[in-house]
Amino acid sequence: MKIIAYSVILLSALAFSLQAQDPIEPVPFHEVEMTSEFWRPRLITQRKVLVPFAFEKTESGVAHLQAAADFLAGKKVEGHRPHRFIDSDLYKVMEGAAYLAQLKDDPELEAQFDRIVDVIASAQEPNGYLYPSHTTGVGTDKNMMGNKPYSFVVHSHELYNMGHLYEAAIAYYQATGKDKLLKVAEKNAQHVNRVFFVGDPKYNGGKPIRQAPGHQEMELALVKLSKVTGKKLYLEMAEKFLDVRGKTYVPDGEGVMSPTYAQQHAPVDKQSEAVGHAVRATYLYSAMADLAHLKKKNSYTRALHRIWGNITDTRMHITGGLGAVHGIEGFGPAYLLPNADAFNETCAAVGNVLFNFRMFLVHKDAKYLDVAEVSLLNNVLAAVNLEGNRFFYVNPLEADGKYPFNHGTMGRAPWFGTACCPSNMARLLPQVQGMTYAHDKENLYLAMYADTSTEVEVGGTKLAVSQKTNYPNEGRVEVSLNPEKSASFSLRMRIPTWTGEQFVPGKLYRYLDSSSEKWGISVNGKKVKPRTELGFAVLTREWEKGDKVVLDLPMPTRLNDCDERVEDNHDRVAFTRGPFVLCAEEVDNDGATQRFFLDEKPAVGKTQVSRVKHPAGSFIKVVSQANALKESGSPEKRNLSLIPYYAWNNRNPGSMTIWFPTNPKLSIYDPHKLPKESIFKTLKASHTSELDTVSAIGDGKEPRWSSGKKVPRWTSRPQLGVKQWVEGHFEKPRKIRDIGVYWMQDQQDVKFPKEWSLEVRKQGEWKAFELYVTDRYDNRANQYNVVHPAAPLTCDAIRIKMMPKEDAAVGILEIKVVFED
Repeated sequence: MKIIAYSVILLSALAFSLQAQDPIEPVPFHEVEMTSEFWRPRLITQRKVLVPFAFEKTESGVAHLQAAADFLAGKKVEGHRPHRFIDSDLYKVMEGAAYLAQLKDDPELEAQFDRIVDVIASAQEPNGYLYPSHTTGVGTDKNMMGNKPYSFVVHSHELYNMGHLYEAAIAYYQATGKDKLLKVAEKNAQHVNRVFFVGDPKYNGGKPIRQAPGHQEMELALVKLSKVTGKKLYLEMAEKFLDVRGKTYVPDGEGVMSPTYAQQHAPVDKQSEAVGHAVRATYLYSAMADLAHLKKKNSYTRALHRIWGNITDTRMHITGGLGAVHGIEGFGPAYLLPNADAFNETCAAVGNVLFNFRMFLVHKDAKYLDVAEVSLLNNVLAAVNLEGNRFFYVNPLEADGKYPFNHGTMGRAPWFGTACCPSNMARLLPQVQGMTYAHDKENLYLAMYADTSTEVEVGGTKLAVSQKTNYPNEGRVEVSLNPEKSASFSLRMRIPTWTGEQFVPGKLYRYLDSSSEKWGISVNGKKVKPRTELGFAVLTREWEKGDKVVLDLPMPTRLNDCDERVEDNHDRVAFTRGPFVLCAEEVDNDGATQRFFLDEKPAVGKTQVSRVKHPAGSFIKVVSQANALKESGSPEKRNLSLIPYYAWNNRNPGSMTIWFPTNPKLSIYDPHKLPKESIFKTLKASHTSELDTVSAIGDGKEPRWSSGKKVPRWTSRPQLGVKQWVEGHFEKPRKIRDIGVYWMQDQQDVKFPKEWSLEVRKQGEWKAFELYVTDRYDNRANQYNVVHPAAPLTCDAIRIKMMPKEDAAVGILEIKVVFED
C-alpha cells in the first residue's frame, strides 16, 4: 500500500500540537524499522495470524452493517439481530490492519478493506447517522439502545462506535491515500456536532443534546480527526464533550448506572480519583491529556496529576493492570488489588499504555513511559498467546489451574462475545515501534528500547540513529548516531524506575533487597556521568558521524514488597527482573505453585537465567530457591522456576503465582483439595476433564449461573454422550433431608443431562434413591435441582448417575446436601 507523504499515524497524533511551541513529536512507527528479536516476530505473527483471524471473527460486524445498507437500499431485511457495539470491533481490527499495511504492501488486504469500506459507506444514513440497529429499527430500550437514536447515549455506544470508525478511517487514509472512509467519518462528525451542540430538528425536539458519550473514545478520536484534516471543529467538539461530562447529565443509579461508572460524577477537571469502568476511564484521561496540551487547559493538567498519582499509589497491580473489580470491570476502593480474583481487563491495560504515552509527550517525564512499559510488557502481552490466536479478557495474578477466570475458560479463549480485547490488541501492537523515539528541535528522546533504526531532524540536521539491543531480556543498549553534519543537541536516554529502589512509579511497590549493580553510560568507549533530568540521562554535546553510546542497565532478579494496605499481599513478595514481572507456572515446578513459600526474611539468592524454547517463540526462565510444602505438610528446599508473566499459559494448563507467601501457613500443597468445612470427606468421578476438578462440586463456592463462568466446575469433557457418575462420601452416616444439584450448561459442549438419578450407600451397599412422590429429577438452569427422600434416609455416601445428551458432556458446579442430624 502506498504511504502518502503527509501521513501522520496514531502515535504522532497522541499529543500533536496545532499551536504549541516546539512540542515533542514521536517518530511515526512506519518511519522506524523494527529488527528486534523480541518485537519483530510478534509483528509478523500479527500480520500473518492475528489480523486475518480477527477479520474472520468480525465478519458478523460486516453483516450487521450490511443489514443497514440493505435497509437503506429499500431491500427487505429479516432476522437482523440488534447489537450495540459489534461494528466497533471490526473498526479496531481495520485500524490495526492499516498500520501493518503501511509496513508492507498487501493488495489482497487492501481489496478486503475496500469491500468493507463500501459496506460501511452504504450503511450510513444520508444525514451522517451510522448505527445499524436503529437504522433497521431493531434497537430498543430493552437492549440498552433506546427506542430512537441518541435517546440512551449513556449505554447505546452510538458515539463510541463512531470514535473507533474515525480512527480506522484515519489509518486507512494514511495507509492508502483513499479518503472514502474518511469522508464517512467526517460526515458523521459533522452530524454529531449538529445533533449534540447545535440542534437538529430530527433529534431531541431540535434541541442540542449536550451529553457526553457513555463510553469514552469519541473524544480522543476527534482530536486525531482534527489533526489529519486540519479542521478545528473536531478539536472543539472534543473539548465540548469533555467539558459537559459530569455537568449536563449525571446518572442516578447503581452498577452500570452509577454516576462513577462512566466518570460522570463530577466535572472532569474536578476529579481526583480513578473510579468506575477502567477502560472508559483511561480513554477519558487520554483525551484530557491531549486537550490539556493543545488548549493549555491547566485545570485538566492538575486533575490528571491527581488521578495519575491516585492510580499508581493505590489502584494499579504490579503488572500494570487496571480495574481490579469484576462486575463493573473497573476500579474498586483504594488498595483493593486481589490476585486470583483480579479482573484487569486487557483493554484497560491498552488504555493505560496510551494514557501514559500521551502524558510523556505532554510532560517529557520518563515516569509515564515506565508505567506504559510495565503495562505493555506484562499485562498487554499476557493477553495474547505466542501463536497470536487465543486471548485473555481477564488477567489475574494467580490461578489454580482449574478456576474458569477468563469468561468461562481457564486459559485463553479464541474469541469473546464482547470482542473488544482481541481487536484492541490488533491495533496496539503494530504501534509499539512508534513509541521508541521522540524529538523536538534540540532533543532526541530514546523513549523505549528495542533493536530499531530511523531518521529524524534534530539539532538542525538529519540524523540517522539506531539501537542494537536484546532489550527487554537484556539491559545493554548500543546507540549509533550518524548526523549528516556535526550537530549540537541533547540525547536523552530513559533510565527506568526499575533500575532504582522500586519496580514501577508510585507508592504501592518497593524493592526489599538492594543491588550493588548500577546503570552506566559510555560515549565512544569512554565512561561518562551525565546529569539526569525527569528520568532521562542527558548527553549534550556536538555529535559527529559514527558516534556510539552504550547504556548498560543491569537486570538482577529483585524481590518486591507491597503496601501493607493491600490485604491480599500481606506477608507476600513478588519477583521481578528488569521490566518483567516474574511468575511461577506449574509446568516448570512439578506441581501446584501455591505450595511454595519464602523465608520470613526473604532473599533472592543465586539465580540462573536460561531460555525456554517454544514453537512460537522463546522466553527467559529464572531459577531461584524457595521452600515448598510436601504432601505430608513438612517443608523442603526446592528450586523455584520463574518466567515472565506475559509468557504464562502458553504450554500445559496449570497453576500460576506471582505473589509468594513468606508465612508457611499461607502456602497450600493442593489448591484443589476439598476444604475442611466441606460436607464431603472424599469425592470421585467416572471421568474428570484435565481442565476441571471433581472437588469443585463440594467446595462450597456458590454459583450464580449455570454457565459456570465464575466458579470451579466438574465436567466430563471430552467424553461426549458417555454415561457418567460422581460419588460423594461423608465422614460418617448422616440423615438426609434433601439433595440439590446445580447443573452446568455452556454455549459449547457441556449440556444438561438427558436424564439422571441418585443412588445412596447404606451399610456398604448401593441402593436406588427413593424419590419423594411429588419430586422429579429435574435440570432447571441457574438453581439447585432439589430432591427429597420418600422416607427417612441415613447413608454415608451418594452417587449421581448421568446420561448425557448425544454429542455432549455433562457438568456439575455444586452439590448441596442438607442433613437432619
